[in-house]
Amino acid sequence: MNAEPTPPIARVARLTAFRGSDLHDLCDAADLAIKEGGGFGWVTPPERAKMERFWQGVLAVPGRTLFVGRLDGIIGGSAQLVRPSANAEARAFSAYLTTHFVAPWARGHGLARMLVDAVEAEARAEGFEILQLHVRETQEAALQLYESMGYVYWGTNPHYARVHGRTIAGRYFYKLLGGDAAAPDSAEGGGP
Repeated sequence: MNAEPTPPIARVARLTAFRGSDLHDLCDAADLAIKEGGGFGWVTPPERAKMERFWQGVLAVPGRTLFVGRLDGIIGGSAQLVRPSANAEARAFSAYLTTHFVAPWARGHGLARMLVDAVEAEARAEGFEILQLHVRETQEAALQLYESMGYVYWGTNPHYARVHGRTIAGRYFYKLLGGDAAAPDSAEGGGP
């Protein structure tokens, strides 16, 4: 008699320090996501030392919180909450979701949604009213996820990225998290 395989345990948590194989696992997951076209700015994975410095820097930079998604304890994805800088007083109510990816081997277990939920929960807990993000138009699964989670598409940059010599548009989204978020003041043009 064949027993059903046990599904992997999916968890998301804030990462404040690298322990054990965390840095190695995060770099491996990012490399695979970049190769599959789901990178977060990179078109080809950088050399390992550069990738490691990037992730170490994320933990060191004030105003950033790194969340990682794990399957059976192995990091398979990430997302960051990025707060506005101190001199951005006019935008202090709004934060950004960035560096959101899930490695191909870790997809299909809900990590992408769990990572977004974790960033949103942290942003709400800190009193942010709006979460913003942007993504390449070619990342169809990400676009579907964000729209299904209530993110509102508000514009396109037709010259957002260049991948293998091809210019790709980027789409911009926001989500009202609650609180006193209001529609832009039309008397001021609603601009930044």
